[in-house]
Order: sequence, then C-alpha cells, then structure tokens
Amino acid sequence: MMDRLRELLPERLRRDRAVVPVVRLSGVIGAVTPLRQGLTLLGVSRLLQRAFDTKGAKAVALSINSPGGSPVQSHQIYKRIRQLADEKKLPVLVFVEDVAASGGYMIACAGDEIICDPSSIVGSIGVVGGSFGFGGLIEKLGIERRLYTSGKHKAMLDPFLPENPDDVTRLKALQSEIHAMFIDLVKRSRGAKLRGDEDELFSGAYWTGQSSIALGLSDAIGDLRSVLRARFGEKVRTPLIAPATGLFSGLLGRRPAADALADLTGPGLSAEDVISTLEARAIWSRYGF
Repeated sequence: MMDRLRELLPERLRRDRAVVPVVRLSGVIGAVTPLRQGLTLLGVSRLLQRAFDTKGAKAVALSINSPGGSPVQSHQIYKRIRQLADEKKLPVLVFVEDVAASGGYMIACAGDEIICDPSSIVGSIGVVGGSFGFGGLIEKLGIERRLYTSGKHKAMLDPFLPENPDDVTRLKALQSEIHAMFIDLVKRSRGAKLRGDEDELFSGAYWTGQSSIALGLSDAIGDLRSVLRARFGEKVRTPLIAPATGLFSGLLGRRPAADALADLTGPGLSAEDVISTLEARAIWSRYGF
C-alpha cells in the first residue's frame, strides 16, 4: 500500500529516488552579444545556489559547453562552485558537451570528476589576446588621428597607432602572469591525475575527450543520463536548474531569442553589437565550431 501511495506522489515530493540537479553552463564567458549574454558569475550564481540548495541532492551535475573567454569570470565561477560544494558537502560531476576549453576548462576543473564525450574538445590551458592595426587604413583614407592622454601607457595597443614593441612586451608579461595562475589552478584541481609533459599540457593545445583522459585532463567517457543512472539508480531525478521564464522575465534583463535575433538586422544595431557577435564567433571557431 505504501509503495502504491508513493507512486501517486508528484516527482518533487518523492523521497525514494535520488536527486541530482543539473546546471547547464553554455557560451562564451564574459562576452555579451545581441543574441545571448555570456557566462558571468552574476548570471549563474543564483542557478548554482539553487542547485546546491536542492533538498535531498546526492550530487550536483554541471553540463559545460564553452570555448572560454574572460579569465576573471571563469575564475569567479570556478570559485563559487567550489565554495558551494565545500559548504554543502556535495560532489560535483562535470559533463563536457562539445567544448570545455580555456576558461571553459577552468570552470570544468571545479568538478570532482570531468566526464566527456570521445569527440569533446578539452584543454587549451593558455591565454590569448588579439587586436587589429588600422594605422595604414586611416592614412590611405586621409583621416587624421587625434588622441590625448595623461600617462605614457594609457594608449597602449591602440589599434590606430603603430605597434609599439614595449607595449607588446608589457602585454606578454601580463599574459604570462595570468597563464601561471591558470596552470596553478589546474595542478591544484587535478593533482596527481595529470600525466605527460607539462610544457605540452600547458602549451594552449587542446585534445579530444578520448585523448584527454590519458593526460589526466578528464576522468572518463560518458553522458549525463547514463552516468547518473549508473551511479544513483535508474529512477534518479535530474531536475534542470534553469533561469526563470515567463511574463516578467524581460523585466529582469532577459529577452526572447527571436527579439534578439531581430536586433541583428534592426535599426538599433550598433557597431559594438556587431563586434561583440564577431568576437564570440571567432572564439568558437578556434575549436572548429
């Protein structure tokens, strides 16, 4: 009789099934485009809190699909995941979709285990920056550049000025410092699991999910549904912790994708919107997507 009564209860009230909430972290980190706001701590903190606060949770699953982006936002999201995992004493299982590269891999390192598809792209432990040089173009167009600064490095790497070797040296020093922090985070997170030559591991190269296991960058091949059923039983509940939707969601800064798509061709589209979209596209394209 009790078993029959349990079957009649709504899923969320059932206590005879393990619960593993799922948070999906997808997109360029820190970037904002007309179609989608990038991953930021502000944007995901409530989702993470809700996941770790889920009553009766046995673990938290993160589904990651990100080519990277802002190192600051990547690190802050990583830290928040580890803080919550330690507070709630819950294991974190990371499932890589297409890509967990650069900052996306930094976030993946917050997991106690990293599980991926054989064809996932994993790694890219490095730092990249880029710009354009328009000095020759504006000269051909007869445009006079006027720039007023206080501080000799204030206009560093200005794309309308000739490249200054001292500025490049300064930039590379900053990148090296960030790279060292990234390497330290990976070593602390993956520990003795890491194998292979460090110069190669931390060169910015990336690998398929299958190859990444041999290097210790990930732990196993699998998919979210199969792994969670094997670990927690066939009837495990995996509620997706997603942003709020509905009538008032637009008041909170979210817009339907159709409206955002219309913006791409509408009169309100700015040059900054176009550049942001192209930058996001360029980051994905590094990994063949």
